Amino acid sequence: MTDAPSKLTTVAKAAAVNPLKSSQPLGAALAFLGVDNAMPLFHGTQGCTSFALVLIGRHYKEVIPIQTTAMDEVSTILGGADHLEEALLNLKKRTNPSLIGVCTTALVETRGEDFAGDLKLIAERRGDVLAGTEIVLAHTPDFAGSIEEGWAKAVTAIIEGVVPQGAPARVAPERINILPGSHLTVADLEAIRDTVEAFGLEPTILPDISGSLDGKVAERWVPTANGGTAVEDIRTMGGAVHTIAIGEHMRGPAEVLKARTGVPYTLFDTLTGLVATDRFVALLAEISGRPVPARVRRARAQLEDALLDGHFHFGGKRVAIAAEPDLLYAMARFFAGLGAEVACAVSSTGSSPILEAVPAAEVVVGDLDDFETRAEGCDLLVTHSHGRQASERLNIPLMRVGFPIFDRLGAQHRHTALYEGTRDLVFEVANIVQAHHVPPTPAELDPFRDHGDTHVGRPQTAAH
Repeated sequence: MTDAPSKLTTVAKAAAVNPLKSSQPLGAALAFLGVDNAMPLFHGTQGCTSFALVLIGRHYKEVIPIQTTAMDEVSTILGGADHLEEALLNLKKRTNPSLIGVCTTALVETRGEDFAGDLKLIAERRGDVLAGTEIVLAHTPDFAGSIEEGWAKAVTAIIEGVVPQGAPARVAPERINILPGSHLTVADLEAIRDTVEAFGLEPTILPDISGSLDGKVAERWVPTANGGTAVEDIRTMGGAVHTIAIGEHMRGPAEVLKARTGVPYTLFDTLTGLVATDRFVALLAEISGRPVPARVRRARAQLEDALLDGHFHFGGKRVAIAAEPDLLYAMARFFAGLGAEVACAVSSTGSSPILEAVPAAEVVVGDLDDFETRAEGCDLLVTHSHGRQASERLNIPLMRVGFPIFDRLGAQHRHTALYEGTRDLVFEVANIVQAHHVPPTPAELDPFRDHGDTHVGRPQTAAH
């Protein structure tokens, strides 16, 4: 592992051959789905919404509540303010959500409409009808960014639209805010909540998809997000004693929350790995003033044992990773810390400063075609389900991470963070390596065989 900054290379292409990234509005919609009784609203055509619905539905295997303003040819030319107002009024009448998250798309952003002005005029005209519903706006054109950027913009919009400006009258010493990144799973958020509560602290997680996308069978059908962070809890985030942001792309929302309320924050670039989790646990102990609970220490001891058991399968392995920037960094640190070499690193976007810290000689900003080209000769591919064809063509096993994972069940319940998540990742990788291990042939085990380094290009029989 090297601490030198990685070389960032952007591939010049007219179009993505085999796309790696998903769009910004999709990331924003996922974040809005982490607010209880919320409804994401795509301001664009029905086609823009369909792609996001298909991908989220295939990943979570759930019915996803997302609506659209259904822009048509006429509104595309004359402006979509009327469609936006009609959609807001219909959603209020039919579902009465606590929050509507407006996600712009490439169509309306390219036209250059004044969305904030439109929403202000709608609020002035229809304020009595829309009362009781928070309406927040996230600028998320499809032609820029990816899931991480869309997620972060949505969280920022929620903070700016819901959290009051100014220091609160009372700060609760047991309350902390958690701003998780988009790369964390439902199971990760549940583990983070359990760990924080083990220290006697009360976390407000924004957004909290562990309450809405956890794959439960509801007692009744709910047309909006069923679970997640309550709007009332978001309003009181200024009364927390500290904020913990996870992932570089959550630095912006943490800064906005600090600027509005004065709540200090600590940023963790990853919570995967022994050292990172130790830092997290130490911070919780400092904030709470309590010792580390016995079950947390037990989980750490289990991870230590897993590292001892599994490290034989990592040493010298060449790994190729393609993911969003923060997930790429977390996985690369995980593999490099166990003795593997990150021989190929491909990022969906190049705007994140965390890419310079990825432990690889070069980070390529490209697509899965660039990934497949550079991954030849590696021992393991690490990316989402769209990498399965590259795995078949290269005959290299695939470890599925990130979004979307649609050809395996239970992706949302997979642990990747803290002691438990790191332990599970160690076992998963070790089992993949063992399942694809090719034992050496008798000829390869012959200590007197010719290695070809003395008679290049000429077959030779070893002398016995």
